[in-house]
Amino acid sequence: MIVRLGIAALLLMMIQAVCFGVGAVIVLATPLKDSAMELMPVVVVTTILALPMSWWLAPRLRARYWRNHRREGLGDKALNSLS
Repeated sequence: MIVRLGIAALLLMMIQAVCFGVGAVIVLATPLKDSAMELMPVVVVTTILALPMSWWLAPRLRARYWRNHRREGLGDKALNSLS
């Protein structure tokens, strides 16, 4: 759990930065810039969505997750048929 928390904390910062940057560009580089004073707080609040997203992505960045959730793909089937 502590590893997941650490990975999620690192992801949170990155996802939050991207969400804020995209939102700020959308608000400030479009005709919405006339109402930027009202929309920028909305952009800041929507970056809270990064929290559940980072918690969901954290276990998927561990090798153990993919070993346990491995699906046999087309390449694996082709290699198995050759041997």
